Amino acid sequence: MAAVEKSAEAGVKAANAERQRAIGLLAKASRTELQSAFDALGDKPDVQPVRGPETGLVMVRGRIGGGGAPFNLGEATVSRASIRLDDGTVGHGQTLGTDGAKARLAAIFDALFQQPDRKTEVEMLLAAIAARVVAEDAAKTRQAAATRVDFFTMVRGED
Repeated sequence: MAAVEKSAEAGVKAANAERQRAIGLLAKASRTELQSAFDALGDKPDVQPVRGPETGLVMVRGRIGGGGAPFNLGEATVSRASIRLDDGTVGHGQTLGTDGAKARLAAIFDALFQQPDRKTEVEMLLAAIAARVVAEDAAKTRQAAATRVDFFTMVRGED
């Protein structure tokens, strides 16, 4: 019986990790990406608001060198929304900034991600978002590498 409980617990952890990945990618999506994907849905879900969209502030904390004492870096504006589909599935969405409509769309796709028959539609959107994020990160890395300065020491005279 303990093996069954551990197996069930592992399944829940995997599902939670998968949903966390999805919510993270939805937060990185542009409003245009989310709106286009929503418009492309053949069977649009009936959505009831649970909370928001609402905008607020969160405190951003940092550490010097990644291991020092934490300090308050500043505040960031965030928007969040929660929705419920007709079948009772609840979705949550959040994003940096004040775009409440984007947070609402992210919440809708989070709820659809939790439905087995709609999950593949959302996975296609997530794959497109992930590809864009990787491409943007690579472009930033190339841009930063182009500004790199190599310092070297010249040796004078004989050894």
